[in-house]
Amino acid sequence: MKLDPQIAALIESLDAGFPPVHTMTGAQARATIRSRFVPPAHPEPIGSVSEVSVPVEDGTVPVRIYRPTATGPLPVLVYAHGGGFVFCDLDSHDGLCRNIANLIPAVVVSVGYRLAPESQWPTAAEDVYAATRWAADDAARIGGDPDRLAVGGDSAGGNLAAVTALMSRDRGGPTLRAQLLLYPMIAANFDTESYRLYGNGFYNPRPALQWYWDQYVPAVADRTHPYASPLHAHLDGLPPAVVALAGHDPLHDEGADYADALEAAGVPTSCCRFDGGIHGFMTMPMLDIAHEARRQVTREIAALI
Repeated sequence: MKLDPQIAALIESLDAGFPPVHTMTGAQARATIRSRFVPPAHPEPIGSVSEVSVPVEDGTVPVRIYRPTATGPLPVLVYAHGGGFVFCDLDSHDGLCRNIANLIPAVVVSVGYRLAPESQWPTAAEDVYAATRWAADDAARIGGDPDRLAVGGDSAGGNLAAVTALMSRDRGGPTLRAQLLLYPMIAANFDTESYRLYGNGFYNPRPALQWYWDQYVPAVADRTHPYASPLHAHLDGLPPAVVALAGHDPLHDEGADYADALEAAGVPTSCCRFDGGIHGFMTMPMLDIAHEARRQVTREIAALI
């Protein structure tokens, strides 16, 4: 496999510029990442954007609702942003959520779940599940169809989406049509072949990825719980999945293993492979491969919901 040419031209500067988050506190890492965020001068137009607070255990979390201009009750995608369970937020993924909402088209409910290490496992997963229940109950009010509900997320958010699908099955609802997992952080296994090949020099390095787990699930014994590492779950009865994999990603193998495990459990699974990609590439709008990937995964998820 070869790196996408646009990524190859940028990878040295991307990798050198990745902050050493594993030497920081969560708050320091969050502040560093936030300081580098530059919002676009002209965000992608969309029908409407609104924010509400959703009740969760011990408080509320913000959600941002994107509704495209398409007519009629639309499918609803509850979306969990990436960021290693520690950083990123509604703003960092605003561009991606606008684009996904327009491409499907669907109402996208982006969840500002509580972050680690201040809020450790399973808080983030419970927040996304609570937001999914809220979206099912309030779908009609936000222009959505409660019978066409899906969950999705990238990286750590892919973990939370996969866990929400498990919780929805185990807890008797809400009923999900599909799950969209973009290069998901699915298991705390740092000894895979993809970690060996791409854990250094390809942007999100192994020390950072290990540190994310330390912040979110510090007790190693808890990391085999299905709601922490879905690869350890019984996967029968889950909704159809769309799994996107980046070829030059330390997390490639765990994502591929999860796609295989879903298929083995009888879950219809579409695996979209982007061999030239790196971890996080779909949130890099300067890359043609990012837009290609967005178009492909939204076509796949639209066919399910």
